[in-house]
Amino acid sequence: MSFDNEDLGNNIFLNAVKAFSPLKIRLGGSLQDKVIYGTRDNQQPCTPFVHNTSQMFGFTQGCLPMNRWDELNSFFQKAGAKVIFGLNALAGRTIDSNGEAVGAWNYTNAESFIRYTVENNHTIHGWELGNELCGSGVGTRVSADQYAADTAALHSVVGNVYKNVEFKPLIIGPGGFYDSDWFKEYINKTIKSLDVATHHIYNLGAGVDPHLVEKILDPSVLEGESGTFSGLQNIIKSSPTSAVAWVGEAGGAYNSGHNLVTNAFVFSFWYLDQLGMASNALLWHRLMGRNVLSTRFTGTEKIRSYTHCAKQSKGITLLLINLDNSTTVQAKLAFNSTLTLRHMHRSRIWHHQHKIHRTTIITLPKGMAAKITREEYHLTAKDGNLQSQTMLLNGKVLSVNSSGIIPPLEPVYVISRKPIMVAPLSIVFAHMPGVIVPACKLQS
Repeated sequence: MSFDNEDLGNNIFLNAVKAFSPLKIRLGGSLQDKVIYGTRDNQQPCTPFVHNTSQMFGFTQGCLPMNRWDELNSFFQKAGAKVIFGLNALAGRTIDSNGEAVGAWNYTNAESFIRYTVENNHTIHGWELGNELCGSGVGTRVSADQYAADTAALHSVVGNVYKNVEFKPLIIGPGGFYDSDWFKEYINKTIKSLDVATHHIYNLGAGVDPHLVEKILDPSVLEGESGTFSGLQNIIKSSPTSAVAWVGEAGGAYNSGHNLVTNAFVFSFWYLDQLGMASNALLWHRLMGRNVLSTRFTGTEKIRSYTHCAKQSKGITLLLINLDNSTTVQAKLAFNSTLTLRHMHRSRIWHHQHKIHRTTIITLPKGMAAKITREEYHLTAKDGNLQSQTMLLNGKVLSVNSSGIIPPLEPVYVISRKPIMVAPLSIVFAHMPGVIVPACKLQS
């Protein structure tokens, strides 16, 4: 969305945000470090962005009027969203000959904006400093040492402005691409000032790439981001910081993606797989709890599998993503202390005109009656066209009605002892309320 021209009266948009409540929405992106805030003490004209190819990021400086900020907050309050606001981190700096932004962050305008926000009772979940200025940066960069000092300054400003406010927002940064050395230095120098370390994901490359669909269906490409997740977690674990890691922005393919790919069914494979690896989508929001269970699928690399304790319900929820275009997989679950999916044998039979050459044998926990059922949600593309913008849930079209209301997401019920059938190029969520594992008993 664009903060300056998004239609806040659009019911489809409102209902979508409501459905994910309490959704965290980040207001930020490429132009956030060129935004000034139209507070009373701002000495510059509050004018919108103007396209200018000679300027960094292709636009002039722009301004957020406070009346528009009030409208946005009214919308987010109505929608039940938690707002993360990305602050301009380039204010007061100069760009030197090697492309680095030097000098300390001038937080005067940002502090005035934060104070206006508090005085007008707008609740902000977190303030994030800067966009893609870490590491080698995009457009320009800031050293880790300077960024840590600026984060400490933001922490001090927020602490001062919110000193008499019950709810204290999170301090978030750096909102950029992962660079191990830069992040390690930054995190170790923000032990007392940073709550959340954010990084961005665009592991599919440029949106103009004609091979995006093939990349999305390639397990090795999907798996490539796992190094970022583990690397950042290791830095945090080895540091005395109390900060946690978030993915602050993830579009898969940069430069606005690719029409009929990143806005079509096929993109669900990338999106849900990244959620699974990050372990932290409406069906995901409703079904997958916060506790993550160790899950392993062997026998074919074309199946991606993730398991969580069920959300606001008993049992577990399993996500199976089939990247194969001709193989239907029959999956049965084998449970041990870490919940493992084990490939046991192969069969060469035909099913619904698709070959099933791998079957995963699963033994349900002892004492589970044959009549106990699980809930399954099968997602496929209309007419089998991966680039379709129409998704089917259990064979039925998912679409909003004329009032923009999201339809009920109804499962099919399957006897638990039966295998989970995962059709080619499909996604299955399976909620098993009868499966109780120790880790889920600890879930809050």
